[in-house]
This record gives sequence, structure tokens and C-alpha cells, in this order.
Amino acid sequence: MIDQLSWKIGGQQGEGVESTDRIFSTALNRLGYYLYGYRHFSSRIKGGHTNNKIRISTKPIRAISDDLDILVAFDQESIDLNAAELRPNGVVVADAKFNPVIPDGVSARLFAVPITAIAEELGTSLMKNMVASGASWALLGLPLDVFNKAVEEEFGRKGAAVVEKNLEAVKRGADFILDQAGGPLPEFQLAPADGKQKLFMIGNDAIALGALAAGCRFMPAYPITPASEIMEYLIKALPKFGGTVIQTEDEIAAVSMAIGANYGGVRSMTASAGPGLSLMMEAIGLAGMTETPVVIVDTQRGGPSTGLPTKQEQSDVNAMIYGTHGEIPKIVIAPSTVEECFYDMIQAFNLAEKYQCPVIVMTDLQLSMGKQSAEPLDYNRIVIDRGNLLRDVPEREDGTLFKRYAVTEDGISPRVLPGIKNGIHHVTGVEHDEVGRPSESPVNREKMMEKRMEKLKHIKVEQPIHVDAPHEDAVMLIIGMGSTGGTIDEARGRLASEGIKSNHLTVRLLHPFPVDELRPHIEKASKIVVVENNATGQLASLIKLHFGCADKIHNVLKYNGNPFLPSEIHKECKGLIAWQH
Repeated sequence: MIDQLSWKIGGQQGEGVESTDRIFSTALNRLGYYLYGYRHFSSRIKGGHTNNKIRISTKPIRAISDDLDILVAFDQESIDLNAAELRPNGVVVADAKFNPVIPDGVSARLFAVPITAIAEELGTSLMKNMVASGASWALLGLPLDVFNKAVEEEFGRKGAAVVEKNLEAVKRGADFILDQAGGPLPEFQLAPADGKQKLFMIGNDAIALGALAAGCRFMPAYPITPASEIMEYLIKALPKFGGTVIQTEDEIAAVSMAIGANYGGVRSMTASAGPGLSLMMEAIGLAGMTETPVVIVDTQRGGPSTGLPTKQEQSDVNAMIYGTHGEIPKIVIAPSTVEECFYDMIQAFNLAEKYQCPVIVMTDLQLSMGKQSAEPLDYNRIVIDRGNLLRDVPEREDGTLFKRYAVTEDGISPRVLPGIKNGIHHVTGVEHDEVGRPSESPVNREKMMEKRMEKLKHIKVEQPIHVDAPHEDAVMLIIGMGSTGGTIDEARGRLASEGIKSNHLTVRLLHPFPVDELRPHIEKASKIVVVENNATGQLASLIKLHFGCADKIHNVLKYNGNPFLPSEIHKECKGLIAWQH
């Protein structure tokens, strides 16, 4: 038996690739397997090649597999584009309708199944995805009743007749391929999973659930890939808790409404991608100047401009830190797992109110949209901190306005909500004094700028870095952010098997940069490898900015729209060692 296996389904968008993947992975999740998925799709509504790849394992995994065991293909293009990933003696399950051919040089076993013909016999070609999934499931020799249960849940709302037709499609696909193959393929027999139920979700769903748990009750947003699922989740969930979602006309309106709602006392957020973040910049400056909390999620994708809307990148780091004109305090945090997406959203709302500033939660497409297994969430970890928010304000005999922007040692002023007695003050985006009145006094300007920026010196964030540094004599320290963590760890395992020792650090706080936490690791390392999905090495540049040490930093960059594979990081790290010697 084997401990892991990779499966991919490919076809044209609109052919049922997504639903097939969903049912297949749901059934595997019910059996207790660990899963890690990646969805490749085109920047259009219908048409264009799409594929979903799932890695199945009896142990926790957090990276895409380099190769492929089973490919389910609805067209020849899916074979041509993906066959190179097949390991020797891999399997292709293809629709006989298009006379499938394995490309030259690829060692794979082809099963041509009359997928469309069987579906049409049952009444509609739409069921070809169920025929295909039944066929590939049967090759694994896994219990069909578990798969059937997932099918029933997927189509149950459409009535018993539709469920029965789809179950028949699954059976027909399974029967055909078992007859052709002579039974399940022994080389693909997975070892039993632990049977324990796990969460199986995308990062965007975890972000939305985290916002809900944090007390967010309002989300204005404009749909954009790869952030839209956050909005879609909360559209369904927020009304159950007295909240609401508003689809705005653009991202400028979205962030402005979120700022206004937070000023009014309602925890609010918005979510977008790089193009939307660009539009938000002036309003983010307003939140910084007025010291109004707001939480913004940036799910990075390929840029610039419209760029690669459905592809992986990590190129918004500089925009998040430096994008606003002028200088304001802000916090940029970067979860690296689905679980952290949940917990970091709770932290983000607390930080925004505690330090009265914008907080940007940085993810990337792979983390936001890659579906993966996660451990059950610990709701006992949820703590709500609304910062220096006053409920009662003493009356002032002199009748002066409330000092909303009072100068304090840590830069954090007492905050009140509209309508609080004795809390009236002025709010403006221009420079102002302690009660909010506009002021262009040079003395006041310096005082208020220093007051606001003072906050950055006091910001405390949970786990600003993750460190796995078991080796005192490591050859290299590998640094990453976001979704690269699991891929780096898998590459390190391969390096270790070759006698190459490495340590790993994940940066989870991008701004203010965790200099004190990083320093001992940076100073100790003789060689630093920074892995990131962009062309200019933005994370590496941050490290150089704060520590110098440019001579020992090496960039490993990927910006073709695809996430890193473990083999790529392994190869690059080995190459650096060979080059040094």
C-alpha cells in the first residue's frame, strides 16, 4: 500500500471539473485522508482549460505534489498540458469520445472510457463528470458507499430522481473501468487513513469565518478574484448574526464604507486583490490620519494592472507597506496556513482597534483558494480586545471638545463612538490638533505625526515569525512567507535525506518588520535563501533594508503564475551549494 497519491481532473471550464473535484475530495476527507488541492483556471467565465489537482496522504501535507498518479481528462488538451506531470506508469482516464492519445515520451497507461456516451444514455451529457469520477474512484479500490454519500449530498437538493441518475452514472463508470482494468489497480491502493474528521476548506473561507468569530458584522466589498469567496461566505453567514454585506460600486466605496462603519462602532472589513488595494490607498490614508480602525484583506494575484487574475503571486508587499501617500502607522500580517487565516483575522480586528490604525491581512491565491485539510479550530482562543474605547466620558466644566487625538506616551488616544455623552470632537482628513480641529501649525504637525508614528514602536503581534531551526550547523536558513511554508519544509526534507542541513523561518509580520525577533537568526546564518513569488525579491529587500547582509542573501523567485513545487526549491538550494563550492 502507498501513503500518498496525486489525482488531477482537467477539461474546459463549465464541464463540471470543479464539482467533480469537490465530490471526489469530500469523499476522501470523510475517510480521514489529509488533502491539499490546487485549482488552475482561466480568467474567463466559461471555456479555457481548467484543472484541479489533489494530493492525498495519510499524513499532514502543505504543498502541491511535483508529479501525478492519475489524470482524468475530458479533452485531448488536458492530456497534452498535464501528461508531463505523470510519473512512470501513471494512469490517464479519458473520454473515448475524442480518441485520446498519450503524447510521445510519456509512460502512462490509458483507459479510454465512453464517459460522454454513458452520460447521454442516462439522459444528459452533464453527468459525464460523475461517470469519470466513478471510474477514477474505482481504480483506487476505495469503498463506493462513501463516494455515493458525497454524491447524495451534492445533488440532494435537486430531488431523489437526480440523485439516482448520478449514482447510476458513478456505478456505470466504475463498472466499465473495473472490467477494463481487471479490478482496482494494486499500485494505487492507499493505506487506510486515520478516519478522523478534519476541516477541509480554502483560506478564504477560514478568513471569513475568522472575521465572523471576531465580531465583524459589516462587509462592504466589490467582487474580485481571488477574494470573492470571502464576500460570498459572509453574504450567507452575516445575516444570521445581525450583520450584512453590501456589494459596492468599486473598492473605493468599499473601504470608505468600512472605515465609516468602524468609526460608528461596528467591526467592519473589506477584501480585495492588488487592483482593488491600489484604489483603496487614499482611503487607507484617511483611516491612518483619523486613527480609525479598519481591516483589509489583500489576496495577492499576478500583476500589474489586470495582470493574471487567476494565478499565484506575492508581489503586493511593497504596495501594502508603502502604498499610501504620506506616512501613517499600519500593520501588515501574513498567515501561512488555513488555520492561521482564521486566527489572524481575530487578531487583525483586535490590533486595528487597539492601535487605531489600518490592518492589512496579506494572503496569496494559493493560500486563499487552495483547498486543504485543517485541524479543528480552537474557539477557546478567541479573545475580543476593543482597545482604549471609552463608554463613559467625564463632563468637562470648561465646555471644550473631547481630546480624541490626545498625545499619549504610546501614541494611542482614548476613543469614543458617536453619540457618547461628552465625547463630541471634530474629525477630518487634514492635519488637526488634539480635539480634531484643522491645524497647519508646524509645531502641531510635528507633535501629531510623532504621536501617530509612536504606535509602531509598541505594536505587539502574536507569533510575528515561525521558526523551525533544529540545526546549529545549518548550511542555510530558508525564509518565506504566505503559502510557501509547506513547500519549503518538503524541500528541506529532501535536502536532509541528502545530508544537507537547513533551518526555516516564515515571516508573518511584514510591517512593522519584526527586527528584534529576526535578528538572532539573520546574524547566525551563513547563507540565507529567500523564497517568494515575485520578480524583484520584495521580502529579501525588506531583510536587506533592516539588516544589510546583502552578501549572504540569495533570491529564489518564481513569477510565472504558478506556485512553487518542492522540487524547484530543492533544486535551487542544491544549486546554491554547488555554486558556492
